[in-house]
Amino acid sequence: MRKARVLIFLVTVFVVVVLGYLTSLYARGYRFDSKKMKFSPTGLLVTKSSPDGAQVLVNGEIKTATNANLALTPGVYDITIKKEGFRPWNKRLSVEKEVVTEADAFLFRLAPSLSALTFSGCVSPTISRDSSKIAYAVPASTENVNQDKEGLWVIETVNLPLGFARDPRRITDGDLKDSTWIFSPDGRQILLSTQSGKYLLDTGVFNPQTKRVNIASTIDKTFSEWKTEEDNIFKSQTRGLPEPLLDILTNSVEYVTFSPDETRILYKSKADTTIEKGLIKPLPGASTQKEARDIRAGQTYVYDIKEDKNFFITDQDTLVAYHNQTTSTPSSSLRWFPTSKHLLLAQPDKVIIMDYDGTNQQEVYSGSYLSPNAFPVVSPDRILILTNLGSSNSLSNLYSLSLK
Repeated sequence: MRKARVLIFLVTVFVVVVLGYLTSLYARGYRFDSKKMKFSPTGLLVTKSSPDGAQVLVNGEIKTATNANLALTPGVYDITIKKEGFRPWNKRLSVEKEVVTEADAFLFRLAPSLSALTFSGCVSPTISRDSSKIAYAVPASTENVNQDKEGLWVIETVNLPLGFARDPRRITDGDLKDSTWIFSPDGRQILLSTQSGKYLLDTGVFNPQTKRVNIASTIDKTFSEWKTEEDNIFKSQTRGLPEPLLDILTNSVEYVTFSPDETRILYKSKADTTIEKGLIKPLPGASTQKEARDIRAGQTYVYDIKEDKNFFITDQDTLVAYHNQTTSTPSSSLRWFPTSKHLLLAQPDKVIIMDYDGTNQQEVYSGSYLSPNAFPVVSPDRILILTNLGSSNSLSNLYSLSLK
């Protein structure tokens, strides 16, 4: 009887040890290969999509639907995530053993809808640093003057509950032909420059032209205050970055814009330099896309702070600064999309949204519009474009392009 108990105990211990070992192998990504009759290492592909429920194809073969995990033997795979009515997401990914690789697809509609936001004309739309406001002029045509619509207007891009948008509001009146305007760093003020002077306007109230105060004599003080505010924002965003990277951003970069969540940096280099490897500890499951750590002057890149990865985006002159923007009106054709994982590139007759590493470029709009006036807003479900819908006899207006 005693021997039987000992035997049962030993068998139990053996079974527990074996099950524990097999469980640990499974957790580390090992799977049983029936052809080789042994456990082989795999990597885990985590698939996500917005909207979810999309098909996942691996090397052209349907495997599952998002959101799901796939165990794959180490190697390079062509991954496609697609859903009816949306543009497919494609990327070549490297899967490593015992490492989680993520395929996170943000899908855009094949046939986006347009809806007008302005109706009396829209001239020189200018977006604030945080993409929450756009300022534009309504021209002083006879009809607009008679209807008391001419002047400078601001539209907030933040959606109200239930999906409703805020109505544009006029912040000053008058004929603003040949005038320019820029937002303050915090977006609460606009500097309006006309032939008669320079005026600082509050974006939250109406400022009649009869009561505008010309600050041309003290404009240097305003620029100095804005420069200090921008420098403080830049210092806050770069706090904690490795010294070699901070040195590059400070001395070798012409333009810098941080993603909305401040985890990635879009920049244009003004000098050849190199981002040394190992600035941060390697992150398991980091992007496997091709890097570009040798920087060339005049080219635009994205640096991923969390993963210590640097990606080439374009050599075109597409990027304008938000940092130190007070010398001119910003007019950029390359901007961050609100997901912080995508960039919007406005090109003649088309608008492209790409992954932050420059891959998976998707043409979300093709048609007539006034390039580069395509603007990402706070919500990722739409962008704004300036167009007259191809009619040369009509004024251009802002339209909302639905992406979801």
